[in-house]
Amino acid sequence: MRKIQILIGTVALIGIGGISSFLYFTREIAAPSQDIQANVQRLEVSSEADDTTLFRIVPDETQAEYNIAEVLNGSDKLVVGTTNEVAGDILLNLQDLSQSQIGEISINARTFATDDERRDNSVARFVLQSESDDYELIVFQPISISGLPDSASTGDTLEFQVSGDLTVTGVTQPITFDVTTTLETEDQLIGHAETTITRSDFSLSIPDVPFVASVEDELTLKLDFVANTVTSSTVTET
Repeated sequence: MRKIQILIGTVALIGIGGISSFLYFTREIAAPSQDIQANVQRLEVSSEADDTTLFRIVPDETQAEYNIAEVLNGSDKLVVGTTNEVAGDILLNLQDLSQSQIGEISINARTFATDDERRDNSVARFVLQSESDDYELIVFQPISISGLPDSASTGDTLEFQVSGDLTVTGVTQPITFDVTTTLETEDQLIGHAETTITRSDFSLSIPDVPFVASVEDELTLKLDFVANTVTSSTVTET
């Protein structure tokens, strides 16, 4: 009888420890510590570039997203995390698309939301380590654009690739986005960008929490954006 009581007590302690660890991993994440719009590198239109227009991403109409597969409670699940805490600029020259530029794209890693707030807190804190000020922002720095035609007109849809450096939790790796974009009007640009990366390339480890048996190494990153023209002559690069 005493052995049974000890066994029951041991199981209970393990259960309590597991629950305590789970609650620790999933406690509420800190709010963003900075205005992402004020901390992204901005582009500016040269006074000599008469045919170039500056577009700025509109957060309320933009969504950054990650997709990753996991096994939750014994069932396969596709986790979708989204945020509109996105900032970035685009310079577009329709007469000579080779003169177009895409500026730094920043995303606040604390703000991704899935269908489970506890998962969100765990991912933000332990996977993306975003409670550290150094890791709060995920940053993509474009380096080159390929696949563009020579010129385009309002209403045209363009498909091209943007290569650059993605930095997550202080780890930087080269990646390439496949991009589709349309100049809806002279004042609005819409588009979709997508790529696939692996967690291991960015040293993103998953904490051991109850109910999650495994998480895939590969994940998809997406950006659906709306960018409007910036007309202020005071816009400068920060």
